[in-house]
Amino acid sequence: MKITVDEKQQVFLLHTENTTYGMAVVDGRFLEHLYYGGRLEDTDIRYLLRTDEAPLVPSQNKRETGAFLDCAPMEYPETGMGDYRESALCVRSIAGHRASELAYAGYEVMEGKPKLPGLPATWGSQADSSTLKIFLKDQLLGLKVTLLYSVFAGSDAVVRSVLAENEGKEPVYIEKILSACLDMDDQDFQVMGLFGSWARERHIQRMPLGYGRQNISSFKGESSHQEHPFMALVTPETTQETGRVYAMNFVYSGNFLAQAEKNQFDSVRMLMGIHPEGFCWKLEPGAQFTAPEVVMVYSGEGLGKMTRTFHDLYRTHLIRSPYLHQKRPILINNWEATYFDFDETKLLDIAREAAELGIEMLVMDDGWFGKRSSDDSSLGDWFVNEEKLKGGLNDLVEKVKALGLKFGIWIEPEMISPDSELYRKHPDWAIQIPGRDITQSRAQYVLDLSRDEVVDGVYQMIADVLRSADISYVKWDMNRQLTTMGSYALPADRQGELFHRYMLGVYRMQERLITDFPDILLENCSGGGARFDAGMLYYSPQIWCSDDTDAIERLEIQEGTALVYPVSAMGAHVSVCPNHAMGRTTPFETRGDVALLGTFGYELDITKLSPQEKELVKEQVARYHQYNDLIREGDYYRLGSVRENGIYDSWMIVDKDKSRALLFYVQVRRRVNVKSRFVRLKGLDPEKNYAAKECRFAGESGTASEWIPADKTVYSGRALMEAGMRLASAYGDFRSRLVEFTQE
Repeated sequence: MKITVDEKQQVFLLHTENTTYGMAVVDGRFLEHLYYGGRLEDTDIRYLLRTDEAPLVPSQNKRETGAFLDCAPMEYPETGMGDYRESALCVRSIAGHRASELAYAGYEVMEGKPKLPGLPATWGSQADSSTLKIFLKDQLLGLKVTLLYSVFAGSDAVVRSVLAENEGKEPVYIEKILSACLDMDDQDFQVMGLFGSWARERHIQRMPLGYGRQNISSFKGESSHQEHPFMALVTPETTQETGRVYAMNFVYSGNFLAQAEKNQFDSVRMLMGIHPEGFCWKLEPGAQFTAPEVVMVYSGEGLGKMTRTFHDLYRTHLIRSPYLHQKRPILINNWEATYFDFDETKLLDIAREAAELGIEMLVMDDGWFGKRSSDDSSLGDWFVNEEKLKGGLNDLVEKVKALGLKFGIWIEPEMISPDSELYRKHPDWAIQIPGRDITQSRAQYVLDLSRDEVVDGVYQMIADVLRSADISYVKWDMNRQLTTMGSYALPADRQGELFHRYMLGVYRMQERLITDFPDILLENCSGGGARFDAGMLYYSPQIWCSDDTDAIERLEIQEGTALVYPVSAMGAHVSVCPNHAMGRTTPFETRGDVALLGTFGYELDITKLSPQEKELVKEQVARYHQYNDLIREGDYYRLGSVRENGIYDSWMIVDKDKSRALLFYVQVRRRVNVKSRFVRLKGLDPEKNYAAKECRFAGESGTASEWIPADKTVYSGRALMEAGMRLASAYGDFRSRLVEFTQE
């Protein structure tokens, strides 16, 4: 970690352990991107800017300033002066003109990482992080823009954000303010992103980058099920181990834009930030606006190196929860067991059986409040439905605790039902456009969390519930997108601030919750996985990965999620079969093995399991305790993808000191008359020997002989990585296998 400034050449270099990010001042005022790639120590690299080529810099050829702006690799491009590629900043003056001209105005290097007011962000100390601030100014508008770049010891990430300050005498309107831009020559790039829908989130897609613009975006008011705030540009040869990767991930949970553009000069511009659709921020004189941050990662060693860089950064410098390095309690959630049809008796029946099998926490899901017996009413009425819970919440919690279990609860604080006491009392608290019907989704409206009185009022109701009983866990849900965007509290020229102010309100509520209740384990959720993003990880160490709990569908969902996020953040449960979303029947053992990769739990009516399944629950619980420390803290390696090969899925977790590893293998599709498969392992020490031990279920009947280990039980790390582990074909589809490797 080092920041180098060559004042004579006006070159700025940010060095991580293995990479360098560089920029330079051109013609005394233009800040241009210089380099991003493998680590360089040389600052004499201004030749990369091509400033001696036509159309030359404006001081040498003023008549072609427009041509210069339209091809120069700008570090923070603007609207209105001649750069016709996508801009990062668009500012409208009080006179209605959309143009800005930011000139270099200085720099500052500081030890540590500044906070971003009101926003989730990476953090660091003076000992393990450094920050470069580049100051740009538009004299006519009186606008000062500060570009912030931070690097961290032991990490190959560069973290960027932007601060805009109005030092002028008149307001300006920010119509677009993206957080990061990267201009570079095309390398025959392909675009990689994460796409899907409800119950099939974050599927990996890779496509060639052609001329024009390709974007990944959401303006739904959330990071969304459909598209995800991550984009990577990869070279064609890129695999898990090879190829160049340029990746961006947005630390934000609302509207976003990630875009790659290839122009007529075969240069590529990659940008990320708040989506400009519906965004306009009035910046008064003396006011500031802080854009959320973007995490950038360059890897010259393929996708695997990129993945582990994101994982380590987020575990070390983003997630703050005291649960980060702890085993999370194994929970059972009653949602798929009962949906809304439960009472105290049913919950206690589930709790008793769960306690017998080693499960550690009961979570009461939707339906415990107001007059809630379906999803048609009562959101906002955060008081106990005593028709279901006759003795009240505290009485139920104490009975559950007496069984040896902790207690958790589901809430949806951002929403309000039209049929609720809260809406009848405060109809103006819903986001709405006067005179228009509010668009309903799941029979609910969205609360206007841009307003302090709404945030305070709803938070106090939730806090009263949490104080009323010994609650150890909160599942925070958000089940619909934002529409009919209007706020009674904002004037006409500030309505464009509502999307972002709403998100700041969500962050403010969650910050209060984890501050007031520091011992509560918070898990975020949004109709499943619609808000699984780095912004949410700042407040909760785990996020519900998807409402689709089918083990086979989860393979692709968890592969895409783990491409960027630590596996310890993925909410993953064992559910009943036929699966409620897919109708598929999968072996109980496989369901457990797939859920083991994330935060482990159960989503079923445990009272209806067979005796054999209950024995398997005991063994899965034991397996979780045996391996969770390794899975939670170790390095993740992808070995095979059913998305690519159609037959099997495989990954492994390796301890940081490479003394222990766990191989996961799922045979998705059985093939007849084939030989065994060699799977090449990764991340081991080639000079060490490893003893292999298969992790079988003792309760498994009639199938043990099908998973006979290879005829060798001690392997060299080099042989396992170069030649592979031999895995026999199992009888039947959807069969899983775990093998533990321990250094001899």
